[in-house]
Order: sequence, then C-alpha cells, then structure tokens
Amino acid sequence: MKITLNGKPTEIENNLNILSLLTLQNVKSPEMVTVELNEEILNKSDFETITLKENDRVELLFFMGGGAW
Repeated sequence: MKITLNGKPTEIENNLNILSLLTLQNVKSPEMVTVELNEEILNKSDFETITLKENDRVELLFFMGGGAW
C-alpha cells in the first residue's frame, strides 16, 4: 500500500496503525513525536487505533529545544 510519509512516496504493509509505523521508522520515543495525518494533528492516545489507508499523507513532526548563543 502506498502512502506519503514526510513528503515522500512510501510503500507500507496493509492494516498498519500509527504506532506500528513509528516503530518501523525507528522512532525511539513515540510520545515525543507529533503525527499529522491528512493535515490533521492526531492525539497520541489514538496512535494504536488509527489504521493507515491507501494514499494517506503522514507527517512526523519532531520538536527540539534549543539554547541561546
């Protein structure tokens, strides 16, 4: 099945949920990533219940703290 992941066409297996996708993408701390699915921000509590579909657009957003120069 094809999705767009961070702007790139990506082939994934069928019936994959968001949490499984994060695992496949080697995301070490899923609780620290924001996931956007088809331009909607998902609640972390939904990562296990939302199953990806053909042509879904997924963006993984990682926020990092910075410091002063």
